[in-house]
Amino acid sequence: MHIVQPGTEIDVLKQNNKIAHENYRLLKQHNIKSIDFMGSIGAGKTALIIKLAEKLRAKGVRVCAIAGDVTGDDDYTRFEKSGLESVNCNTGHECHLDANLIKKTLADINLDDYDVLFIENVGNLVCPADFPLGTDLRVVVVSVTEGDDMVRKHHDIFIHSDVAILNKVDIADAVDVDPEVIARDYNKLTGGVKNILKCSVKKDQGLDEILAALKL
Repeated sequence: MHIVQPGTEIDVLKQNNKIAHENYRLLKQHNIKSIDFMGSIGAGKTALIIKLAEKLRAKGVRVCAIAGDVTGDDDYTRFEKSGLESVNCNTGHECHLDANLIKKTLADINLDDYDVLFIENVGNLVCPADFPLGTDLRVVVVSVTEGDDMVRKHHDIFIHSDVAILNKVDIADAVDVDPEVIARDYNKLTGGVKNILKCSVKKDQGLDEILAALKL
């Protein structure tokens, strides 16, 4: 059994937040808008980032992505094949990216070459919530294929996100999920202040609204 010593977790989070602030300042020094995309495996984070990057690049915006995974380079390869310049970042064993990993990865990027940085976090609806990376915005992406109870089961990641996106709404009927249930849960959780953005990356629906919400 793994035992965490008293105070250890607090120290880890405190150190992560310190480095996150350093990352934020570094990115601001280079005038980079940065966004952390969180969400479970299969939510459509990779496809969403590719689509958003394509729209931005068409407007002359210089975009780079960091592909975060425990192991492998599948998402990195997808980014590169789409024409999106990217860097692979493996955590090894951890179920989330942390600020120190991003700090090391940023050292391998010529930041003066880019205007926007997308970071795809490890597929997980739990761990990433506690580890900000130093980005301007944090986004959580879920899909209707995960059921209609994601918000009720995973409060933390929705509370710690600036923007929430519900993907694959075009197949909601096929998986017997009502997107409005998810939307109401999210609206209730955020005290009526925020609404979840509905989209279908595959059908190219809702992407302009997402770019607007991200102030891109």
